[in-house]
Amino acid sequence: MTTSDITWLTLPEVSDRLDISQREVRSLIRDNRLLASKGEGGTLVVDARQLTEKNGAEVPLPAMRGTLIMLRDAGYSSDEAQQWLLREEPELAESPMQALLDGKVHAVRRVISGLGF
Repeated sequence: MTTSDITWLTLPEVSDRLDISQREVRSLIRDNRLLASKGEGGTLVVDARQLTEKNGAEVPLPAMRGTLIMLRDAGYSSDEAQQWLLREEPELAESPMQALLDGKVHAVRRVISGLGF
């Protein structure tokens, strides 16, 4: 999957999908529950795959928080973390984002643990 195949959501779109205020969306980003990066024109965007359904409502993908904290601890900026999540990782044989979606959280975090050293 290339970045052009990804559905990017603006913060107002994330707000609508999660049925929360934009202020709460920014709080989710600040708390490492969502990852936003600068899209075209410098607008903050979120990969739509970071949202998942739970009990009939959309919520942030639970695996994102610990994963993002580990990437931050490894020294990654938001844009660097986004790039890493989207490119194929040889140890995973797929992108880390796809691995998270497939439930391979521990495998992704094992790879991250080797990044900061």
